[in-house]
Amino acid sequence: MAQTILGAIHSRFNGPCDVLHVHNPTLAKNRQYLKILKSLQKKGANLLLQIHDFAEDGRPRAYFTEEYPADCHYGVINGRDYDILLNAGLITNGLHLLANTVDHHRLAPPPGKPREPMTLYPVRAIRRKNIGEAILLSLFFKDEESLSITLPPNSAADIRSYNNWKAFVKDRNLKVAFERGLSHDFETNVMSADSLITTSITEGFGFSYLEPWLFGKLLWGRKLPDICRDFENKGIQLQHLYTQLLVPLDWIGLHQFRANWINCVQQACRLFNYRIDNTVIQQAFDSCTQDGNIDFGLLDEGSQKKVIADLVGGRKTSDGLMQLNPFLTNPGDVSDKNSLIRHNRDAIERSYNQKQYGRNLREIYDRVANMEVKQSIDKKALISAFLDLKKFSLLMWSDYVE
Repeated sequence: MAQTILGAIHSRFNGPCDVLHVHNPTLAKNRQYLKILKSLQKKGANLLLQIHDFAEDGRPRAYFTEEYPADCHYGVINGRDYDILLNAGLITNGLHLLANTVDHHRLAPPPGKPREPMTLYPVRAIRRKNIGEAILLSLFFKDEESLSITLPPNSAADIRSYNNWKAFVKDRNLKVAFERGLSHDFETNVMSADSLITTSITEGFGFSYLEPWLFGKLLWGRKLPDICRDFENKGIQLQHLYTQLLVPLDWIGLHQFRANWINCVQQACRLFNYRIDNTVIQQAFDSCTQDGNIDFGLLDEGSQKKVIADLVGGRKTSDGLMQLNPFLTNPGDVSDKNSLIRHNRDAIERSYNQKQYGRNLREIYDRVANMEVKQSIDKKALISAFLDLKKFSLLMWSDYVE
């Protein structure tokens, strides 16, 4: 296969390539992938292996047990991953940060069509997008505001969870619409919305934190500090987003949740052939549940539904949640929305444009083509970094169970 690839390159370009840029090489969607890359390397290819998604980041079934290619260049799309790979053994000369570029939209609302009292979650509703939290937020919307989620998942692993959320919403007559993106195009959806939200518990690059501002829309919801750090360092203001949404432990059925959480950690360790002492696991759970509360984003769907159902059914009061999470009193409220939108749009256009991206890419290619490196990835260090029990969410790590 390696020779076939090199032959195709030679045929297309009438000679060898200077750099072979490979995307997502460490996900075991093709079990022969690493063997092919190592063979290409032996045949003289200058590899740039750009990682967008790590198997170690909640994807143990896409994990290669063999070592990743050594003595070649690696690329990443955010500062978090850059730091993780440095700590896992890579060197600055052989590791490159290549942030994505963002399409710069300047759109006007559709003519003759007023903006709807609608908050849009423009997402394909896979489990790690934390749909339950968006539904919970909708209970606190003002002035007949509704929530619209644009697209269904396209992976079998996420379909059951998604369909059960749809049934849950329908049974309780909540103001949540699904699959709006199947009947309206993306631009119409965005320009018709009052604001956009994100409740995702993990991101790669984090387009969802950038694109709304370019449409002239306010973004609010959950902030992922390790992803948003890059954007804030570029002057993008995201301080109005929240980093956790606390719920009381006695709302969820603590005993069963603790057992599920600990079992899931242990299963992940087995799949990665990685050991964490049981005492450390218990201490991590205690840390996640200190003061008698837990972040809603760490819960499985069943626990999330219990919280929402009890609020809708009047068995729990919204006042308790608003005391723990003051932002729920006025969701998405900022003091000067238009000024914030202008500021963030300008900052994004300044830092995430095609000119900047092209310049960075050319500099990286030049280094890959002309600089040999000696480096390798310590896979145990990589697992340790991503298997962070302080942020261990069952939405991300567990199989779906209703």
